[in-house]
Amino acid sequence: MTPSHPLLAPARAFRALHVPGRPLVLPNAWDAASAAVVAEAGAAAVATTSAGLAWALGAADGDRLDRDRALRAVAGVAAAVRVPVSADIEGGYAKDPAGVADTVRAVLAAGAVGINIEDARHTADGEPLRAVTEQAERIAAAREAADEAGVPLFVNARTDTFLRGAGGVDRTLERAAAYLAAGADGIFVPGAVDPETVGALVAGIDGPVNVMVFPGAPSVAELAAAGVARISAGSALAQAAHALVRRAARELLTAGTYGALADGYDYGELNALLTRA
Repeated sequence: MTPSHPLLAPARAFRALHVPGRPLVLPNAWDAASAAVVAEAGAAAVATTSAGLAWALGAADGDRLDRDRALRAVAGVAAAVRVPVSADIEGGYAKDPAGVADTVRAVLAAGAVGINIEDARHTADGEPLRAVTEQAERIAAAREAADEAGVPLFVNARTDTFLRGAGGVDRTLERAAAYLAAGADGIFVPGAVDPETVGALVAGIDGPVNVMVFPGAPSVAELAAAGVARISAGSALAQAAHALVRRAARELLTAGTYGALADGYDYGELNALLTRA
């Protein structure tokens, strides 16, 4: 009998967390310390933010970070927590489907059991999204690589129709159907938070729907009522953390005071989180 993959159980557990109306809530992390803090706060799983992770590594977001550096960071996140980890791999850190498959193998080697893979393009020609067929081929390659490894990797296919102003509900549903047919498990639609719009997406997508929240977005309870299965904070936590660094640094350098540093994480508590990793 062939032994099962060590990621089989956490992959199944992560998949089971996606329940329409009772969503998996993900305050996204960007390094081992933030992942440990998120898990300690009670998160059932940890998902990385590609933007936050890139910034922590000294790179800009938008397919500018190389695969090896990104997945070394993901491995650090996975080693720091005892809950399932999902990796945001941007466009797949690859030029073609074969490269996406290689990325998925590296994701599994890093210890993650889910991925986000997006259809946004960051090129000079101005076209905001990959062609549907091209993105479907990349998703299919990811699915095949995971299946060959014996891991039910959760492939969360992100479409930036709303975020990039490249289409509304109809175009999103078209892309979602193609991505699910190619092997995606869920559809992530950042930029769509209006309950009526989200409800239309949930009704028209034959799979778990993920939305991204930010200050001013509907509450978790409201989005749950609309039927979403996953709620992500994206880069918002990382942005808030870096904004605190800016406030504290400016206060220290100008006023010479330390008010912004109040309510910081206790040194011993934070150190202990990483000591247990």
